[in-house]
Amino acid sequence: MSEEIEKLFARMTDPKENEAYHFAEKLGKLADEEVKNRLIELVKGETWETAFLACQALSKTPWNEESLDAIFESIFDRKNKSVQGELVQVLEEFDLSERFVDLLKVYLFGNFKASTLAKVLLDSVEFEISPRTIRKAEKHWNHYLHNPEDEGSLAIKKMEVEPMLQEMRELFT
Repeated sequence: MSEEIEKLFARMTDPKENEAYHFAEKLGKLADEEVKNRLIELVKGETWETAFLACQALSKTPWNEESLDAIFESIFDRKNKSVQGELVQVLEEFDLSERFVDLLKVYLFGNFKASTLAKVLLDSVEFEISPRTIRKAEKHWNHYLHNPEDEGSLAIKKMEVEPMLQEMRELFT
C-alpha cells in the first residue's frame, strides 16, 4: 500500500484527529481493492467510531454490495447493539434499492435510534421488490410477531409493517 494511503488510514483512525471524516472521504475516493478490504475489516472492528468512518469511506467507492454486506453484518452484531443507530445513519450514503429486507430487519430488531432511522429509509428509498423479497420480509415479520423484543412497540410496528407488506403483495396479484 502506498505511503499516502497509509497516512490517510493513520489520520482517519487517530482518535485525536479532528478532521478524521475528511481523511475517510479522501481514502474512499482513492480506494482500490486492497483499501476496500482493509476498510471492510475496520467496519467489523472493535471501535465503532472507526467503523463509522470506514463506512463513510466505503460509501465513496464503487463496491456498494460488498460494503453493505459488511455494514449490515456489523449492525446486527450483538456487540454493536448500543451503536446501531450510528451505523444505520451512514446507510443514507449508499444505494439501498436491493436492501429492503435488511432495513426491515433493522426496523424490527434494532435499538430505538436504529429502528427510527431504518423506518425513515424504508419510507424514502425506492426498492426493487420481487416475490422472493416479500417472502423473506414476511419470514422476518412473523419471527418478530412471535418474538418481539419490546411488547410496547408491537402495535405500532404492526400498523406500519402489515400495510407495507400488503401493498407489496398487491404488486404481484
